[in-house]
Amino acid sequence: MAESRQGSSAGGVNLKAMRRAYIGMGGNLASWAGLPEATLAAAALRLESLGRVVRRSSLYSTAPVGFAGQPRFVNAVVELEMELEPRELLEGLLAIEREFGRERAAGFPNGPRTLDLDILLFGDLKIREPRLEIPHPRLTERLFVLTPLNEIAAGIVVPGHGENVAQLLTGLLQGSKHEFDAVVRVRSDAWEAR
Repeated sequence: MAESRQGSSAGGVNLKAMRRAYIGMGGNLASWAGLPEATLAAAALRLESLGRVVRRSSLYSTAPVGFAGQPRFVNAVVELEMELEPRELLEGLLAIEREFGRERAAGFPNGPRTLDLDILLFGDLKIREPRLEIPHPRLTERLFVLTPLNEIAAGIVVPGHGENVAQLLTGLLQGSKHEFDAVVRVRSDAWEAR
């Protein structure tokens, strides 16, 4: 199950179970924070309202998937430690997306967006509910997800797949044809300032 921290504080109060989740971040339109790089940096700070950002991948410029007639995306993955349940985390992520100008109902699948926050992994949980599927259902098919996830969690075994992130990424790279510039690391002062 997810990592936990049990025990009591000096006052005798039990600490809630701490959980770890990996959150995929992406966007290809400007928000009130600025260009996508600045939007992801500001959104990473907002994630601190849900828990503690333990690690962050680099930023990656990625080719759009599904609808090619749009700007390239900027993607990253963060590791978040929190006390939230999966549904609470999802609601918190959707609220942050709305703060940055994204209304999921107004867009179309794989279309342009200011901010996309997806739960990729939540401990070793497997959940399949309306609007909530963990691990993310397309995690193993997306180079733009596995590349930054591999940077910070290469050894994590993806529940239901029996392979870790590094193995899944290697299999994806070997098993299909990808453009040379499909996923390219980018430098951003706003992202690296933290």
